[in-house]
Amino acid sequence: MKTMDKRFKLELNGKADPSCVVQGDKYRFTVLTSQMLRMEYSEEGIFEDRPTQIVWNRNFDRPQFTVQEQENKLEIDTEYFHLVYDKKEFSPNHLYIDVKYAFTNYGGRWYYGRTDYGNPPREHNLKGTARTLDRCNGKWYEGANILERMRATGGQINRSEGDVDLGRGLCDTSGRTFFDDSKSLIIDEDGWVQPRKEGCIDTYFFGYGRDYFRAVHDFYRLSGPVPLLPKYVLGNWWSRYWKYTERSYMELLERFEKLDIPFSVVVMDMDWHLVDIPEKYGKGWTGYTWNKDFFPDPKRFLDWLHEHNYRITLNLHPADGVRAFEDQYVPMAEAMGVDPESGCPVQFDFTNIEFIEAYFKYLHHPDEERGVDFWWMDWQQGNISAVEGLDPMWMLNHYHHYDLKRNGKRGVMLSRYSGLGSHRYPIGFSGDTYVTWESLEYQPYFTATAANVGYTWWSHDIGGHMNGIKDDELYIRWLQYGVFSPINRLHSNSNPFCGKEPWRYPKPYDEIAADILRLRHRLLPYIYTMNYQCHADMVPVVVPAYYHYPMITDSYRYPNEYFFGTELLVQPMVHPTDHETRCTSEQTWIPAGIWTDFYKGSVYHGGETGKHQILCRPIEQQGVLAKPGAIVPMAAHTPGSNRIDNPEVLEIYIFPGADNAYTMFEDDGEGFDYEKGRCLYTNMKLVWQNDRAIFRIAPEGSLDVIPKTRRYILHFRGFRNVETVSASEAFDKSYDQETHTLTLDLKGEDPSRTLTAELSGELIYKNDDRKEKALAFLDMVQGSTVMKNSIFQCFQNASTNEELVSGILGLNPPESWRNVLLEMIVC
Repeated sequence: MKTMDKRFKLELNGKADPSCVVQGDKYRFTVLTSQMLRMEYSEEGIFEDRPTQIVWNRNFDRPQFTVQEQENKLEIDTEYFHLVYDKKEFSPNHLYIDVKYAFTNYGGRWYYGRTDYGNPPREHNLKGTARTLDRCNGKWYEGANILERMRATGGQINRSEGDVDLGRGLCDTSGRTFFDDSKSLIIDEDGWVQPRKEGCIDTYFFGYGRDYFRAVHDFYRLSGPVPLLPKYVLGNWWSRYWKYTERSYMELLERFEKLDIPFSVVVMDMDWHLVDIPEKYGKGWTGYTWNKDFFPDPKRFLDWLHEHNYRITLNLHPADGVRAFEDQYVPMAEAMGVDPESGCPVQFDFTNIEFIEAYFKYLHHPDEERGVDFWWMDWQQGNISAVEGLDPMWMLNHYHHYDLKRNGKRGVMLSRYSGLGSHRYPIGFSGDTYVTWESLEYQPYFTATAANVGYTWWSHDIGGHMNGIKDDELYIRWLQYGVFSPINRLHSNSNPFCGKEPWRYPKPYDEIAADILRLRHRLLPYIYTMNYQCHADMVPVVVPAYYHYPMITDSYRYPNEYFFGTELLVQPMVHPTDHETRCTSEQTWIPAGIWTDFYKGSVYHGGETGKHQILCRPIEQQGVLAKPGAIVPMAAHTPGSNRIDNPEVLEIYIFPGADNAYTMFEDDGEGFDYEKGRCLYTNMKLVWQNDRAIFRIAPEGSLDVIPKTRRYILHFRGFRNVETVSASEAFDKSYDQETHTLTLDLKGEDPSRTLTAELSGELIYKNDDRKEKALAFLDMVQGSTVMKNSIFQCFQNASTNEELVSGILGLNPPESWRNVLLEMIVC
């Protein structure tokens, strides 16, 4: 039998430390950590030590645990759970585990295989993610399947029946959950997959309480870490299902360049290849032959893209195999034993090693040599293959990832989620959603919740893909969400009225859109460090707010609230603007401490336990708060440039409220030299000492990965304009009253230097200009001038916040007015 090429042979360790194993004739338990337990049952006493599609490593250090055994009873006890088992076939009647937490009165005991408890049953699980959002309008499917069921039942169907099923995640408010690995295929020593013996039970119990970070971290240890993505995928992507030609695509990108709108990835949807094919071959969704009418010289076009600092991905729909009209048909047919003269198609079969080798050799490697950087796998044909239980999507993701690494490149592709373990094959393509406010409103929750299965690199069609509406504000709000989401990929279908080019929108939306895309590009140092933290520290790049505050009920209340990296808390604006106030309002929860608006520098006080807060934002601003003491590095804007090089001028935004340390990561952005130490860690530290704030920068590592000179510009946002400022090198000082930002433009250039800046005095902005803000707001807001004047008199005359709030509420202004005014007062 033919074996896999060495590039697919992985160094995996499926065998556990024998001292972690408790085994009987038909059962085997492996205590992997004091909070994670593997449970196997086999009537034949056959147990599996090889890695599976989900589990790649079981070689954990032995945790502390005890075993008590009697003839018909086994007990395993750790610091966090206690198992009781009567040595019969696994079932709720024969095996249970008590978790040593008091999160629930009725769910602390897990009966094998159970997912809910109580009367009525209650679900504590925080969910995971889904394979696709294709045809979704918000959280529910808009498709023929739902319509057919409605017709069949005379319209008697609950809308919830069409809800996206996010499955069970690895985080649970009860403190315990599990996943079943019994049907996962085996990965052998040659890197090939094999069905496992039927009838064997292989389940993993997670008893991590509400330490969600630890649960996901240990799952990454078990299943394999998230790869470090190449830097270019973290910028802006341009994508559209459109019949571009070489000339029209170049003209489009040149227009972006002229308007100073930076993109780093160019996506070519299916019309790069032949689509209008003879009817006898079927449909043209599958294709590998360049359309020479559109792209007469593919290499010339790809070279031009690289010269303009773009990376390229091509769309694939491989399900129909290789048909006789393709340029690659003859070598593929000969490789697979098909007579080329017959014209018979070469069937797609990713359960066949010979096909996989030919598939890469003839269909993909030549285009990669021409300049294609990675692939967009747009598989939509389900999970059926010639091998029972083998999902073609998983096979495509796995082998494409490792094939792309063969020449020292980092593996990356745009593809669909194929179950637990898919975090090893980023990036996730969520599919074709509707262009509606409902779709935008659902995506933040969907994206953050995927952290609960470790799947952290979702890419959505930013702006929506199809149907729906043209709405200038929806476009902007979606772009703003895209900037603070893992991947910012603009996309739309071929409807001529669905384009996402900024110039297709009237002022001020076109200029706002351009500014949003420039912000994403400037955020690359921060986002690339998020990327490294995910890979090295095993933490998702985006997590729900409750990860950081798991014991506070209010942190679960607002499903769209999430952390973007370690420093920024995001509550996206996902509803239309109020006509009168020209603001969008979102209810959220602000944790304890001092939080600062990322855009305007307004300071919010969460008190000792956090508080509920309405955030009101005009169309130019997203709901983003910097945590107490946040440090956010950004690249200085370079007009007309879309380069993603490590910046020569680094702008660092520093926010008040707490001590903090942050380490920025830099390397060449693409290869694996960082594993050999060729990378730079820039350590940053903010220390508060009474009325002093001291900020330090200390680079450590290989300076050859950054420019020969480096300047720093420090922006202290949310600070007062204090006079007492010093630094370890010469600087220019300025202050922006509108954003409450004190800026120090440092003059040193030696990239190896360490530096210190110090501010002293009454540092934190106090929001004490509320009268001026109220006057500006009331002058702008649309509505009764009598009401405006009465409200302003409250601001003039009230001596306390309580008196001011009482006066405004007594006037009973419109709710949208009230939201904006109360935010000014009680933030």
